[in-house]
Amino acid sequence: MTQQGSIQGRPRDAGIDERATAAVLFLLAKAPYSQLTLEAIAAQAVTSKPALRRRWKSMPGVVIHALIATLGSSPTPDTGCVHCDLTEGISSLARSFADSPLASALPGLMSDVANAPDLRETFMNDYFEPRRASTQRVLEAAIHRGELRQSLDMELALDMLAAPLYHRVFFGHQPITTEVAEVTVMAVLRGIATDAWPGHRDI
Repeated sequence: MTQQGSIQGRPRDAGIDERATAAVLFLLAKAPYSQLTLEAIAAQAVTSKPALRRRWKSMPGVVIHALIATLGSSPTPDTGCVHCDLTEGISSLARSFADSPLASALPGLMSDVANAPDLRETFMNDYFEPRRASTQRVLEAAIHRGELRQSLDMELALDMLAAPLYHRVFFGHQPITTEVAEVTVMAVLRGIATDAWPGHRDI
């Protein structure tokens, strides 16, 4: 996420990013996202509302920053094992959501993002697209190796890999576990892999 430097010679507080993230996580662990305020974040982070606004413009902007700082933006490794890499990418997200109060905040945050074009741009550019791109690189490498179909619908495959976990985050009807990553990846690969994919022996 793009950060602004010092304003009119005022030195930048180098620790505010970390304190803001810690403040968001602390407050969300105690109360729902609907009760989160910029004032509360500023107080918990031992800073001021203007200092937060200079960096993130709004309360949801601070939460997006905390989301990126906590979950990262490039979760899927590329080791040459499409099954291993996809499973680790989704598992890392599951572990992060399972251990973080950010999971319960995501529905409310997405409502705010949907109603603010600037927030949506930040969320898409700094969180959603980089994470998606790291998974796409793994799929493209597997296509190049001949393990996945050349004709696969890339956007649909990416949606299918992420959807089960986010569905659980939004609706809470099932627990968020790393086991869902393995099941999801195998289900998707069964539909898009070629006979060259070594995992066919496990199907």
